[in-house]
Amino acid sequence: MQETIQFVQVTPQQLQQEILEGFKTQLNALIKHFQPKEPTEYLTRHEVAKLFKIDISTVHNWTRTGKLTSYNLVGRVYYKRCEIEDAMIKSIPTV
Repeated sequence: MQETIQFVQVTPQQLQQEILEGFKTQLNALIKHFQPKEPTEYLTRHEVAKLFKIDISTVHNWTRTGKLTSYNLVGRVYYKRCEIEDAMIKSIPTV
């Protein structure tokens, strides 16, 4: 059984305004409670080397030449996973 809604003494502009206000309310609630899908994940030099299947010295050279960006946190070197994945995609030769 379907429910029927009747609008009495409501202009199309009033109806449109009510719909927009409801949409704005829902959108603002979504924005307020939005959380990124994943927090930034950091990898060590060894994890990057394992991911690329390369030697750790190559990771160092790629960092030195600017192919990879490193981050020093608490005296250790880390790499952002999303940036490593982008670098992997860029390293694939195109035909």
